[in-house]
Amino acid sequence: MKSNSLFFLYGMDDKGIRINKYLSEAGVCSRRQADRFVEEGRVLIDGQPASAGAKVMPDSVVELDHKVLCPVEEEVFLLFHKPKGIVCTAQKREKDNVIDYLNYPVRIYPVGRLDKDSHGLLLLTNQGDMANAITKAANAHEKEYVVRVNKPITGTFLVHMAQGVYLSELDRTTAPCKIKKLSDKEFSIILTQGLNRQIRRMCKELGYRVMDLFRIRVMDFTLEGVPEGTYKTLTKEEIEGLKRKL
Repeated sequence: MKSNSLFFLYGMDDKGIRINKYLSEAGVCSRRQADRFVEEGRVLIDGQPASAGAKVMPDSVVELDHKVLCPVEEEVFLLFHKPKGIVCTAQKREKDNVIDYLNYPVRIYPVGRLDKDSHGLLLLTNQGDMANAITKAANAHEKEYVVRVNKPITGTFLVHMAQGVYLSELDRTTAPCKIKKLSDKEFSIILTQGLNRQIRRMCKELGYRVMDLFRIRVMDFTLEGVPEGTYKTLTKEEIEGLKRKL
């Protein structure tokens, strides 16, 4: 089966698409994961092992693990209210992974991370470029959280969090952020970064322990009308609006 309909779907010309972009746009995986698949020799173009940076032409046949890839027929974006205990990975070997939990009929993967012990809003999609644009730090898209810690919040804590905290485990300082005290042990925080377990690490450096972490917003998307453990599918109009913002 020829896979050239992907070119018409995404408006590509006959100069070809880089193999990692092709796999990403086909909803198979992220570009980074695609590079790994190519490196491991799992990707074929017209029967030959693909090399890094190889181009897929309109009449090419692309295979992953000897299965011919078919183009994505529709763009999918989900807003998922992730419960605690679900792991944000597309790796099926990982127990309690989000893909098995949702069992969605189209291949999708998480946009960014929300660690296993946290809950709240998680985006999932089959659109690699849009996922990259959302998570790319340089684009500074906002993510908002409500956090409960183990002891009373001080003014000094708020100032340090807002200005940026040096994370010894990652050997880097976080970017300035917006923070607001909500109660004695609870605050809201808006980040434009996505470092691994960033809020938990920030609090730890300042002598606090996170007891609960709830993501309530990503960009303009919220969990309104999405009970825990369920998801909402974005409409075509909402996806088009997201594209314009990106």
